[in-house]
Amino acid sequence: MHRVILIIFIGAFWGCSGPSEPLPFQEVAIQEVYTDSVSIRALEVMPGSVGFAGSDGLFGSMDLQNLKVRTQRMAYLEIFPEFRAVAHTSTDFFMLSAGDPALLYKTGDSGTMELVYQESGPGVFYDAMAFWDDANGIAIGDAMGGCLSILISRDGGKHWSKIPCNRLPEALPGEGAFAASDTNIAIWGDFCWVASNKGRIYFSADKGETWKVRQSPVTSATDSFGLYSLAFYDAETGYAAGGDYTNPKGNLSNKISTSDGGKTWMLRAQGETPGYLSCVQFVPGRGGRELVGVSFNGIYYSKDSGQTWNLLDPEGFYSIRFTSDSVAVASGKGRIAKLRFK
Repeated sequence: MHRVILIIFIGAFWGCSGPSEPLPFQEVAIQEVYTDSVSIRALEVMPGSVGFAGSDGLFGSMDLQNLKVRTQRMAYLEIFPEFRAVAHTSTDFFMLSAGDPALLYKTGDSGTMELVYQESGPGVFYDAMAFWDDANGIAIGDAMGGCLSILISRDGGKHWSKIPCNRLPEALPGEGAFAASDTNIAIWGDFCWVASNKGRIYFSADKGETWKVRQSPVTSATDSFGLYSLAFYDAETGYAAGGDYTNPKGNLSNKISTSDGGKTWMLRAQGETPGYLSCVQFVPGRGGRELVGVSFNGIYYSKDSGQTWNLLDPEGFYSIRFTSDSVAVASGKGRIAKLRFK
């Protein structure tokens, strides 16, 4: 009888304990996958692959199973665009160039990329793009005419229209975004947050129909200082980071977090590592507690919601996207790499 009770107790103990919590990252293994002379700042995780685009008209994809990379180059008239933003739906891949002219391409019916939006003029500069779902997409750019440039598509990216300034908050002088890693936009459900170079957070609760803006504790000290990257783990938990790429060790007022969907933001790791970050991402499946940030300073990791950070590796990258809870793809100057966190 005692033996039966002991077996039942042991079984109940193991049954209630559940799976163990994943251990914090201690190191990262970097596997170079692709090298070229271009700069690659835009990455997009898709089913079975990662799409990317960069300078000199380069774009392509990397197979997540065999790491095979396929590339093409897009020419427009006599120029090779600099692509800083990519996105996808279940059927199409999109890429958007920075600078004048702005060129937005979509997968065409013939299998080649087709130009679906074009904009020219003084001040034209687009920074990031994303989709809520297969129908609704957004692209954001620097202010023109007194407001941020915000493009919206409601038909799966076939057509794009610019929101008029009378429907948007007034922009600050020189306001825009940094096209550093295609992570100025975060989307969750119908919500959308946009981080500006002036430390402001734009918010829409209805897929870009209406907008509000709030000033975060980050204020722009110079033209090169501000928020470079924004991520949300869920509808409430968000983190934004940046700084000044011309002062990469500067670590004051460059990291903020929110736990109420962006209504309020708090400074984090004030005066502590890291300095400038061009991209920050939540680690999937870790409850919004763990983040990884990258820049040409190196690869940084936080296990406590961004309150403290550790340098995992000094290798520099511009952008990063997780493909699982311990594997990511990162891009930078002349390369794409697979990162395995341990």
